[in-house]
Amino acid sequence: MPKITALIHALNDGARLGRALDSLRACDEVLVIDHGSNDNTRKIIEEHGAIFKEGIPGVDRGTYAVDAGNDWVLCLCANESLSEGLEASLLEWKSRDNDGALGFCIGLREQSGSAWKNLVPEMRLVNKCRLNWTGDLPPNISCEELQGYILRFDNP
Repeated sequence: MPKITALIHALNDGARLGRALDSLRACDEVLVIDHGSNDNTRKIIEEHGAIFKEGIPGVDRGTYAVDAGNDWVLCLCANESLSEGLEASLLEWKSRDNDGALGFCIGLREQSGSAWKNLVPEMRLVNKCRLNWTGDLPPNISCEELQGYILRFDNP
């Protein structure tokens, strides 16, 4: 059964990070890279049992995937969380053989005031042994789509 590490980059995200961390029940490990926060971000990370790692200036953010304890990495932003449908899909996905896959795409729903809009699915679940990337998120490569959504919230 494959295991998943969630990877989030944070910078002064204490006010919104808790929701993201609460939604990651389908993940076996949660790794948060903090890039110099001066708010309560570290406290929130530790209260949720996630792994805290200080970002190193000049190191590309995609490089931190090597710190994930599992081959499969779910990449999120601090203002995002998993829908219940996506959580169920990830639990079902873990029961499948996914060894040959590069990654999986996930639909996004973005809050815009009181409304929600659907965005184009993005590759967010990646086999770190088969793909390297730069930046916070993997490249948007066409791939099989998992059911459910990553929910992107307005800033608090």
